[in-house]
Parts: sequence; C-alpha cells; structure tokens
Amino acid sequence: MEMSTTRRWAILLALILAGEMVFALPFHLPRFFRSTLLDVYDLTNTQLGDAFAFYGAFAMVSYFVGGPIADRFSPRLLLSLSLVLTALGGILMLRLSPGDSLNVVFAYWGVSTILLFWSGLIRATREWGGPLSQGRAFGFLDGGRGLAAAVFASITTALLVQSLGVSYEDATQAERLSSFSNVIYFYSGITFATAILVWLVLPNSEVLGRRSSTLTSVITVVSKPVVWLQGLIIVCAYCGYKGLDNYGLYVEQVLGKTNEESNTFMSMTAYTRVVGAIGAGFLADRISASRVISICFLLLLVCYGLLSRFNAETVELSIVLLNLIITFVAVYSLRGVYFALIEQAKIPSHLTGTATGVISVLGFTPDFFFNAVSGRILDASPGLAGFQNYFLLLAGFAFVGLLATLLFSRLVRVSVSTKQT
Repeated sequence: MEMSTTRRWAILLALILAGEMVFALPFHLPRFFRSTLLDVYDLTNTQLGDAFAFYGAFAMVSYFVGGPIADRFSPRLLLSLSLVLTALGGILMLRLSPGDSLNVVFAYWGVSTILLFWSGLIRATREWGGPLSQGRAFGFLDGGRGLAAAVFASITTALLVQSLGVSYEDATQAERLSSFSNVIYFYSGITFATAILVWLVLPNSEVLGRRSSTLTSVITVVSKPVVWLQGLIIVCAYCGYKGLDNYGLYVEQVLGKTNEESNTFMSMTAYTRVVGAIGAGFLADRISASRVISICFLLLLVCYGLLSRFNAETVELSIVLLNLIITFVAVYSLRGVYFALIEQAKIPSHLTGTATGVISVLGFTPDFFFNAVSGRILDASPGLAGFQNYFLLLAGFAFVGLLATLLFSRLVRVSVSTKQT
C-alpha cells in the first residue's frame, strides 16, 4: 500500500528532529554556548577538546558495530531507544562534578548517539528518498536539522539570558551555573520528547541485512575504493563542520564582541544550514552530489586561506564576517549531500547500514582528534595568531577533500563506463 504524502512528510519531520536533537547535548552546548560552557565548568580549550576525544573514541567503535545492526532492526526502535539514552546523559552531566567527569559523559554520548542511531538514520533517509531524490532527501534532512538547531539555539539563548536576570558579566558564578543548567534540562526534555515522536510516527521497516552474513557484508563494503574515498571526503568536510565550533571564540577574542553578541551570532548563522543543505540537495539531484561537493571544498579553500591572513584591525569587519558566513554555507552544503554519494556509488540497498558504518568509522574520526588538536593550537597562541594557524589547518583539510572528491568522481565514471561496455 502506497504511503500518503502527509505520512511521508511526517516521517521526514520525525527524522529531522531526531537527527538534530540526539546531538543537541554533546554538540549544541559547546557550539552555541562555548565560552559559557568553558566558564561555568572552569575548562580550557584543551580540556574540552580532550572530552571530545573520549566522545570520538567511543563513537568510532559504535559506528562500525552499529552499521550491521541498522540492516537488521527497524530504525523506529533503534532511533527511539538512542534518543532516550542520550537524554539521560544530560541528567548525568548535571549530577557529576566538572572536570574529569565530563570525559565520562562525553564517552557515554559517544555510544548513545551513534551505536543504535546513526546508520539507522541514514538507512531511513535513503529509503525515504528513493533512487531519484537522494540529494533532496539528505538535503532536507540536514537543512531541517539546521532549522531545528537554529530554533532551539535561539530558544536556549533566550532562556539563558532570561534565567540570569542580569548581564552575564554581572552575574555570579553560581547564577551562571544555575542558568546553564536550565539549558541542559531543556535539551534533555526535548530529546526525550523526540523519542516519543519517532516511536509514534516511524513505521517498522523491512529487515534487509539477513540476505548475507555480517562478515560477508563488511568484506563486500570495504573492498570498494569509493567507500574509502567517501570516508576521506567526510573527514575533510566534518573537520570544516567542527571548525565552526570555535567561531564564537573568534568573534569574541579577535573581533572584540561581547559574550552575548558572540552567542547571538552563532545562533543566527545556524540558519545558513537550512539554505546550504537544502539548496545543495536540489542541486545535487541535477548535477550530481560529487560536483556540488567539489565546488564547496573549493570555496572553503579560498575563504580559509583569506581568514588565515586577515587582521581584524586592518580588514573591514564586514569582509571578515562575509568570509565566515560563506564557510558556514559551504560546510552545511557539504553535510547536506555527502551521504548522497552512497547512491551515486551504487552501493546495494541491503548494505546501506553496513556501508554507512564503515564510511563513518573513517569519516567521523575528527570527533576523536579535531578538538584536541585545535584546542592546543588556540591555547598555544591565544588571539589572532592562534586563529590564523587554525584557519590554515582547515584550509589543508579543504584541499585534501577537493582532491578526494575529484578522484571519487573519476572512479564512479570509470565504473559506469565499464558496466555499459
């Protein structure tokens, strides 16, 4: 029986909310409230980077193990359970003392947000899009996630300000911690509510992975060069995405803005994710995902190169902000379409979960190393010099990403030509 249009869009909405809210606690807090998080928990960039290293280490194992699981169980069950477990992590964060305990919380989230969730989300989105609308499916997913992130970031920013009652600078440390705790409670509650929505809306999908053993599926996937290239593409794109986390500090420490102005800037620029991801999705269905990705990496290479040379005292603020905003759009465009490469590479549908797991093991390794490296770069040369080195690092990843995408496109063309002859 064919699914109604209303039901299809309801499923997509549930996937969008699930895809964003499961990562709200581990990623929204340090992205939209980075300086606040560092302050109330008395952390350095290095310590927060090390916490993300724990997240990444546990996430990498979870990506690999979770891939075959997604081919054997319905996304409805996997996503709902993952959201509940992640929401409980927010309560755990509030109950433990700061410092080393933050590593425990982030390690826990590395499992709860990935093992039962990630490959199931990609599988459900690929099924929703079908063979002809992969760009739009993943573009709507990430663009919608961006809209959800922006809306909830705006709400929580207002919640933080309102609960303080005074300016952040005038508030006591206890008042700051109490207000920030309200933000954590809010995100935990929304994450749990999303679990209920997913359980009510998503159908029980067909079990696909029983066509072959787990070992056979993994061997089939890892033997494909395009799978490894897609993993490398995602490594470079994801470094750009994680690079956005420090933009709030850049606005404060280099551009001279206040804590409130920095938080507001980060909240507002989150809306560029909607434009970038959805626009890239429609474009990918017309000219291919790999071409869109190549264009985005080229834009990033240029902008990061300029930002690594800019001096805020000699360059117009509007020019600096324009380059920052372009990188937001390009990074979010990459996120909107890089998993559409699975269809372009002609990975069989019954291997979607396994392929996603293998690709993600490599692709999301920045969760393990990026914050630890970037935190040390910024702490080694505080202020402008540190951020110039930081943007040089990002430019290097953009260059490698561009080369990997061009090679991916070449291999896909050769494969198609071989099959036609």
